[in-house]
Amino acid sequence: MQEVYRSAFFNSVKPADPFFAPRIKKCLEVTIPTAMRQCVDTGRIDAFKLNWKPGMPNQPHVFWDSDVAKVMEGMAYSLALKPDAGLERVYDEWVDLVVSAQQPDGYLNTHFTTVEPDGRWKCLAMQHELYCAGHLIEAAVAGYEALGKRKLLDCLCRYADYIDSVFGLEPGKRRGWPGHEEIELALVRLYGATGCERYLKLAAYFINDRGVAPRLFENKFDPGNKQADRPVREQTDAYGHAVRAVYLYTGMADVARETGDGELMKACLRLFDSIRFRRMYITGGIGSTFMGEAFTEDYELPNGVSMYAESCAAMGLVQLADRLFNATGDAAILDVLERTLYNGALSGISLSGDRFFYSNFLEVDDNHHCFNAGYRTRQPWFACSCCPTSYARFLPQIGRFLWSVRGDEIFLKIPAAGHAELNFDDGRSVSLRVEGGYPYDGQVRIVVETGGEFTLNCRRPGWCHGFKASFEGRAVALPLRRNWQAGDTVTVNIDMPVEIMHGNPRITADLGRAALTRGPLVYAVEERDLAFPVRELRLPSGAGIQLAEASDLPPGTVVLEGEAVRESFAGDALYTAAAPLRTGAHFRAVPYALWQNRGDTNMAVWLPTV
Repeated sequence: MQEVYRSAFFNSVKPADPFFAPRIKKCLEVTIPTAMRQCVDTGRIDAFKLNWKPGMPNQPHVFWDSDVAKVMEGMAYSLALKPDAGLERVYDEWVDLVVSAQQPDGYLNTHFTTVEPDGRWKCLAMQHELYCAGHLIEAAVAGYEALGKRKLLDCLCRYADYIDSVFGLEPGKRRGWPGHEEIELALVRLYGATGCERYLKLAAYFINDRGVAPRLFENKFDPGNKQADRPVREQTDAYGHAVRAVYLYTGMADVARETGDGELMKACLRLFDSIRFRRMYITGGIGSTFMGEAFTEDYELPNGVSMYAESCAAMGLVQLADRLFNATGDAAILDVLERTLYNGALSGISLSGDRFFYSNFLEVDDNHHCFNAGYRTRQPWFACSCCPTSYARFLPQIGRFLWSVRGDEIFLKIPAAGHAELNFDDGRSVSLRVEGGYPYDGQVRIVVETGGEFTLNCRRPGWCHGFKASFEGRAVALPLRRNWQAGDTVTVNIDMPVEIMHGNPRITADLGRAALTRGPLVYAVEERDLAFPVRELRLPSGAGIQLAEASDLPPGTVVLEGEAVRESFAGDALYTAAAPLRTGAHFRAVPYALWQNRGDTNMAVWLPTV
């Protein structure tokens, strides 16, 4: 199965829009340096010195290697986007340190080399060895593709060769699967960088043997939470740990595309459909419960602090959707990518770039208390720091989610303003500029800067009810093929009125409630913008909602304002037969991804209606 499209290389697209560009800039200036500093202060990078002894502080944890790897991946992308001699010097030092920790047989893991030297591969279900290996591989591929550096790549090829000598169905090998999936997609990336078929074959083994009887994970390790209780081709619904799931599905999509395995791709699409049609929040968040950080049942999507919707899961879903669009050409898949990217993925990091959500709740109230209620405010770091380190590598790659290429066709997936240098399969290249204020403004101009014959296409979002394209003052249909000249401009008008959204009646948490959206953005009401608790706000079904520019959020931010109803009760009785008191109230809603950037506050996405 050949790839229908391929995403643009991250460095070939330079966003200049009001939404993504400031986030990328802040990531390079703040997020990555902050994550580097945390890796130093917590002992994560020093763990590769292999000098830890019992009784010493900062005992290397089983997942620490993955944190360092993700930060190094982000460092490589940062250097490609914005060369910096000082950062490159530190990057090379970290590479040297990681390579120095590799054992003579190729094994590379700080925890099991220093803390449990006799525990290698003994508890794959829980100990993250193959997960860490996957992230180290991704860091190595990033350093090679973005910077042309081979030292870490050669090191991780040795590690992958060693892993291949251990696992598989061939004589002399043992069966084994990662408890936390990640190495599958990483091995396909390594195959892409090196052309070595062995890595693709190993990725296919980890996917195709997973869940096959006799089952390798005992019940005490909850194989269902790890998608390891049945073969992946027999799985019909997304279940188990949400991050593990989307990493697995991404690996499935990659292997299916590279090997031409149509049945595996069909299984992957079935699981993706389970997410987008029955198990995904309106923000693109996934995982309905913090217990096991997992999917639960169809339409079970609670909004408060019992939900999960981890930042890493949202970033993983963006990655999965991008792979599936490229493999199938189904533009409807990009609705999930866009919704998640603009909402559930970016809500997990502050505008300052140094504070993070682990879970991304859709409702926060003073009455919400549970074991994870401490995650209701963004934190500078977590003991389990997967989310902060994921942002270090995710944000610099946003450009690749905007454009894809197929043959000599270029496809604008998300019309964010910026510049793109795209390469065709025949070796030609084209330079384009996108202008406009998307996602706040639906008028987009696509300006061709270098001529030539090719096809230009632009996605019509699934949420869009009015989409018009014009060239030289006349209406045209997209895709449009012609011999383009420098300066040629296609104007696209995407209708984006405010919409009052209702959930499927089977989503009991949203019964009698509505959410506000405009274009790809989901909006939230923060209590700081009200003179009363947000739980008392009621949204009229025919609410007249106006657009306004916010003075206390990034320039260009469009907020929603309108008249609603405040519903309150007199007295302190626990229950009463008295009718509620209703008064008029003005409300303001901000883009969900920007909430809690003006101070700690309560918030709601789904508002009761009246």
